[in-house]
Amino acid sequence: MTGRRKPAFGGLIFATIAVSLAGYFTFAAVQGDYGVFRRAEIEVEGDRLTAELDRLNTEVAHMENLTRRLSDDFLDLDLLDQQARDVLGMIRSDEIVVR
Repeated sequence: MTGRRKPAFGGLIFATIAVSLAGYFTFAAVQGDYGVFRRAEIEVEGDRLTAELDRLNTEVAHMENLTRRLSDDFLDLDLLDQQARDVLGMIRSDEIVVR
């Protein structure tokens, strides 16, 4: 017989499986639930939520200040006047209303 060799299907199958697995894990590492892109999205969302939290804390501090100024222990007459006129819809005689 001549020196014919059988095709190396085992090696070909092994190489195909190895390349497929490497491709799958690379794809999962980049775009999967815990991948690089998802991490970047989470960091951007975290920055946005931190900015929103800072804005809300500022708003809460402002509201606490207004509440303290209207409390029984501390009376700000200008704020009381403004709130009373807003609620009652009244104006002083020296004010001009622009519509």
